[in-house]
Amino acid sequence: MTDPAPSAAIPAITPADARAQPGALIDEQGRAEPPMAAEERPALTGFLDYQRATLHWKASGLTTEDLQLRVAASTMTLGGILTHLAWVEEHWFTGMFLGQDLPEPWAQADWTADPDWEWNLATRQSPRQIFELWQQAVARSRHTLASADLDALASRGWPDGQRPNLRWIVVHMIEEYARHNGHADLIREAIDGSTGE
Repeated sequence: MTDPAPSAAIPAITPADARAQPGALIDEQGRAEPPMAAEERPALTGFLDYQRATLHWKASGLTTEDLQLRVAASTMTLGGILTHLAWVEEHWFTGMFLGQDLPEPWAQADWTADPDWEWNLATRQSPRQIFELWQQAVARSRHTLASADLDALASRGWPDGQRPNLRWIVVHMIEEYARHNGHADLIREAIDGSTGE
């Protein structure tokens, strides 16, 4: 699928996006490889950023039409994955860990009328808007993660009183990205035949 305005497509990964640790290897897609022998925090953040970069790679160069493609009976799209993961970043780091109200557009979301609001948001946004929303959420999460102790408990938790620590949240985020990157692999291949990892 093509778009006559390529500038509207999601941009490719740049060196600044790689978030490389000193001496890190950058792969052919522009992703910083996670460190091989690091302490806990750089190992966790290295894998999380690698998964984020994988999603960026899978979405790069795609247009509005591409981001809305559905495969088989699934309602999932690459645009929806990006807006969903923007919400997931905000939910876990801003809402749960910091205990703060979520910023727009999440503050005005009508979850009762549309339980899949964060997925459907992508149908109302351009590729640049989708990408910027996701990048802003990632930047806020990185800021929170950089200044907080991994043992610190989230401000909010479950109804039974249990609260995850920041370490649990980071590992959960790695799992969340890895799961959706598998979906992104299939959708991207259906769009233009691109494969890889």
